[in-house]
Amino acid sequence: MSLPRLLRLLPGALPALAAGLARPGCGRALHRAAPAPAPAAPDFNSFVPRTNTCGELRSAHVGQEVTLYGWIQYQRQGLFLVLRDFQGLTQIIIPQDEAHSHVKKLLSSAPVESVVRVTGIVSPRPPGQENPKMPTGDIEVKAETAEVLNSCKKLPFEIKDFIKKSEALRMQYRYLDLRSFQMQHNLRLRSQVVMRMREYLCHLHGFVDVETPTLFRRTPGGAKEFIVPSREAGKFYSLPQSPQQFKQLLMVGGLDRYFQVARCYRDEGSRPDRQPEFTQVDIEMSFVDQAGIQRLIEGLLQYSWPEERGSITTPFPSMTYEEALSHYGTDKPDTRFGMKIVDIGDFLRRSDIEFVQNALSYPRGTVKAICVPQGVRYLKNKDLESLKESAKSQFNQCSALGSLRLESADLLEAAGLLLRDPTAFHFLWVVDFPLFLPKEENPTELESAHHPFTAPHPSDTSLLYSDPAKVRSQHYDLVLNGSEVGGGSIRIHSAEQQRFVLEKVLKEDSEVLSHLLEALEFGAPPHGGIALGLDRLISLMVDAPSIRDVIAFPKSFRGRDLMGNAPDYVTPEELEPYHIQVSWPLAEKEAKQN
Repeated sequence: MSLPRLLRLLPGALPALAAGLARPGCGRALHRAAPAPAPAAPDFNSFVPRTNTCGELRSAHVGQEVTLYGWIQYQRQGLFLVLRDFQGLTQIIIPQDEAHSHVKKLLSSAPVESVVRVTGIVSPRPPGQENPKMPTGDIEVKAETAEVLNSCKKLPFEIKDFIKKSEALRMQYRYLDLRSFQMQHNLRLRSQVVMRMREYLCHLHGFVDVETPTLFRRTPGGAKEFIVPSREAGKFYSLPQSPQQFKQLLMVGGLDRYFQVARCYRDEGSRPDRQPEFTQVDIEMSFVDQAGIQRLIEGLLQYSWPEERGSITTPFPSMTYEEALSHYGTDKPDTRFGMKIVDIGDFLRRSDIEFVQNALSYPRGTVKAICVPQGVRYLKNKDLESLKESAKSQFNQCSALGSLRLESADLLEAAGLLLRDPTAFHFLWVVDFPLFLPKEENPTELESAHHPFTAPHPSDTSLLYSDPAKVRSQHYDLVLNGSEVGGGSIRIHSAEQQRFVLEKVLKEDSEVLSHLLEALEFGAPPHGGIALGLDRLISLMVDAPSIRDVIAFPKSFRGRDLMGNAPDYVTPEELEPYHIQVSWPLAEKEAKQN
């Protein structure tokens, strides 16, 4: 049978063939993802009456009649205006002759940010008046007819990227802030990246996109979850902090490869650069090991990485958790610059400095330091005092030197020394995390370092039952330029081992997870996965100062929606079906404080 006929008879053969060709071998030799065929240019003018966008016209369009729709960006003395849409700017010449007096009056009197339709003839700009900074800078449109579709009232701020606006004002009028070119660029690039990720996972590697519920029950361990009342007295749903249990159950169900662009929720209170609701690219696979997950993610990022941000090289370097803490003082090191932490204990053992000798006399006592390059030249006395105060405030914390390393880099860059190239993207895998950590509130008890479903390292399985505090995990984090952008693990697929971890090590009530434990008893395959923090990843791609700059409608750092004024009060009558009563005097007191 001919190959074309065979492919017609087997609809899944072509994607499978592409997946097979793109799949890396057993080694870690993947360097570049197979180039995807160039997609056809999108038709931005389909289904609407405009002929062109405001960023589209060039010299080749001279002489054509065009119809544009957009917002008035700028208007000067009734002579011309600049029309803006999502794609760019076009200069519109306002007619001055008597025959078009109504067009002149209309366009001259329309306030900035009014929405208008303009029909006119594309003309070359007069010699010497071209604007090379504008893609449409060689042409202008001489208006023939116009219509104001909606007038704009006085703005709370100018719609220009270089105009400084307070964060609160941007959140309150988010629909205006979204008109800026930077926000338009961020959201469109985010959309393109997600689409490429779907292509890579579904079309090339056979993943299934599955939506999972957002109303579920409490998950033991991990971040605090939002609760949602039900009409059953005393019973509440929880909003899942991730689809963790569901994706494991999908593996038990035989789906083999799952992914989802998932909405997740964490009630973490007031944290400057976190969101109570966020998005992650959630992935799970059956019959996979840690190396397989890493190859998948490296290929995924390489395939979906925007061309405008340069290329990324794989495989990503890897570092153990212990190495990261030892050399960088953090489990998410920024490897774009050196200034590693060095152990100088042996060198100082011969010194007669009393406090140094005291430190070295303790079991595992050591002295560590950071060499700050050109510190004498760039750091002033006030900078050194700042570093001293930071060291004092973090005394006895394992992460103190890591924080001082980053603060030193900030001070050096503020003084003019470039250490961290903003155009560089340094990915890093951090592996071999501890499976458990002592609880902060009670160090004699243990909690999961990742989550309670993470499998122990194969070499440490026996320690799980004798000395669990020493067990390493099959947990891996992906770090980019000092920020965690992904985390995952190989999961426990044995019901017996999962029950032991919950009941004996973590002292949790396993009844809360009885459905998962029972599922693991029905032939659960070995499986593992990862979740990429989409908001954080995109913010690093575009060098945004905050993840709020890559989210269409984010919450404030206190978790409030300043535009819609949420959360808000509800009446006792609305609460009655949920068997809930609110202490109103306390609520009113908090309202006044906010």
